Amino acid sequence: MSSTPHDPFYSSPFGPFYRRHTPYMVQPEYRIYEMNKRLQSRTEDSDNLWWDAFATEFFEDDATLTLSFCLEDGPKRYTIGRSLIPRYFSTVFEGGVTDLYYILKHSKESYHNSSITVDCDQCAMVTQHGKPMFTKVCTEGRLILEFTFDDLMRIKTWHFTIRQYRELVPRSILAMHAQDPQVLDQLSKNITRMGLTNFTLNYLRLCVILEPMQELMSRHKTYNLSPRDCLKTCLFQKWQRMVAPPAEPTRQPTTKRRKRKNSTSSTSNSSAGNNANSTGSKKKTPAANLSLSSQVPGLGAIPNCSLNPGRDGDLCHSTAVTPSGQFKEKH
Repeated sequence: MSSTPHDPFYSSPFGPFYRRHTPYMVQPEYRIYEMNKRLQSRTEDSDNLWWDAFATEFFEDDATLTLSFCLEDGPKRYTIGRSLIPRYFSTVFEGGVTDLYYILKHSKESYHNSSITVDCDQCAMVTQHGKPMFTKVCTEGRLILEFTFDDLMRIKTWHFTIRQYRELVPRSILAMHAQDPQVLDQLSKNITRMGLTNFTLNYLRLCVILEPMQELMSRHKTYNLSPRDCLKTCLFQKWQRMVAPPAEPTRQPTTKRRKRKNSTSSTSNSSAGNNANSTGSKKKTPAANLSLSSQVPGLGAIPNCSLNPGRDGDLCHSTAVTPSGQFKEKH
């Protein structure tokens, strides 16, 4: 009997990847399941390119990851951007972790126009430590995820609030070292702080400095500028945004146009005033009070000379200068 596609033992000739996956819109938690599988496929030879591909597959380009917990010196809250997320997951394994996966129980989903929010109040981050000793750490808290509502369905925001954690040591290891007080004392000490290794905590503290420098790093990578030039250009652009907002330049042309309209109207009014003066009115503009001697030095001794035209349209009512330099009376 030949196998058919409906047979559970049917094997596709195109391989296992030929079958279509379950649509992501049905169960957003399926993406967490896929992320756990991808983390399990990590090897010791996984480099930065592997972690970048991992972050690209499950996180948006503008994604943020936030961790909130309370240490001995008070509450802590760290938020990192998309470029720092790959390094965060790699530091977990650099601290002695051999396995990492997330368990979501009784999560609530809410659908929006462009995103899907998953709120899980009973989330557990399970890490298996191989050194300094074989220990299983269960970190419990609340996980809030925001996915984009599209075919890729990648994570846009990740917020994990840690409430408590437990470090579990197998009984077989305790039985092996039951007669050794020093080993038992070492086994009784915690190897993590709120479920996070020292490698991860140090990296989160470093991210407080690295996060504001992302603009400088991206500018250096894009334009191949020196660090000093990148800092100068970034500071200059921020100063420009503070001093000259982008909305102000759009208002300047309108004011200039209004001034031009006012100037044309003022010239028409002045011409109308001149016509009124010629008909018998004695109104004078401010320009009529300016003497010609202030404009031409050679006419400083000529009396009764002004810019106000007389009845015949002459500049000077009583005298004028001939080309030979003599004064001539005008009637």
